[in-house]
Amino acid sequence: MTATREPILTVRGLEKHFPIKGGGLIKRVVGAVRAVDGLDLDLYPGEVLGLVGESGCGKSTTGRAILNLQPATGGSVKFEGRELVGLDRRAMRPLRRDIQIVFQDPYASLNPRLPVFDIVAEPLIIHGLTKDEAELRERVRTLVETVGLNPEHTNRYPAEFSGGQRQRIGIARALALEPKVLVLDEPVSALDVSIQAGVINLLEDLKERLGLSYLFIAHDLSVVRHISDRVAVMYLGKIIEVAPRDELFDRPTHPYTQALLSAIPLPDPRMERSRQRIIITGDVPSPANPPSGCRFRTRCQKFAGELSDTQREKCITVEPPLESRGPAHQSACHYAAATKVL
Repeated sequence: MTATREPILTVRGLEKHFPIKGGGLIKRVVGAVRAVDGLDLDLYPGEVLGLVGESGCGKSTTGRAILNLQPATGGSVKFEGRELVGLDRRAMRPLRRDIQIVFQDPYASLNPRLPVFDIVAEPLIIHGLTKDEAELRERVRTLVETVGLNPEHTNRYPAEFSGGQRQRIGIARALALEPKVLVLDEPVSALDVSIQAGVINLLEDLKERLGLSYLFIAHDLSVVRHISDRVAVMYLGKIIEVAPRDELFDRPTHPYTQALLSAIPLPDPRMERSRQRIIITGDVPSPANPPSGCRFRTRCQKFAGELSDTQREKCITVEPPLESRGPAHQSACHYAAATKVL
């Protein structure tokens, strides 16, 4: 995306903290889990922005906070210039037409008591987008066909479909309101590998045909590389690197990104045996008590073996800002250096 284009979605300083309560019978707040802790990102029209990181780093919470499904603790989320943080359910309802979500688990996100027709028709009915029963049926038929399902099966229930088919039903429901932005929360992680490719190809086709923008949340870097235009890497509630897809995979500058990419298996056995893997040691720190300074320093290979005592002291005491490392490439590391790992 070029710098001259205006983002359709702008997130600045987004926070989502969950209180920790204790103290016996009278519960009082004794701390907070900082699931999302000062996150910045931009999503441009027609773009796929991949958001990646380890399980528990706050990716799904970020998606839900952006959509106001879980009210943000602080920060700003602007969709086409309009602030979403702080809006109540009534104020959010008209905006739901423009920004939708596809949930991770197609087995849990569909109402098992409703047939597919009712599941897909529900948002159309709630928002009053059809004038009569005939138009409603035609809209549902078109949506089901759009995601590659047989319209004759809309009288069936979710339990009668495979995982990939259920995820297509979820996508049809999200598309019913003709949104501009789709938040895709691990849309293929619950599916068999053989089914993932079909759903990914469907998402790519829909983006091109309908001009959608995607925030694609995932932990599978191979899938992210296939579908994304830009990639943002998240660690312990913050974005630590963001760059165009090829730039990030070819020239990662943050030690955490380098370690993640080094874990991707290569198809060539000889290259796989000869390359040097970067092993991340230790556990992810608690988001209730993140490390001072750089949050990754407790597991950083560079901090452990390459830096002087003076440099380590900076990592301990000063939180690295997200700084430019080239055109459209930013990372949050005091001693960032591009390294080829694939």
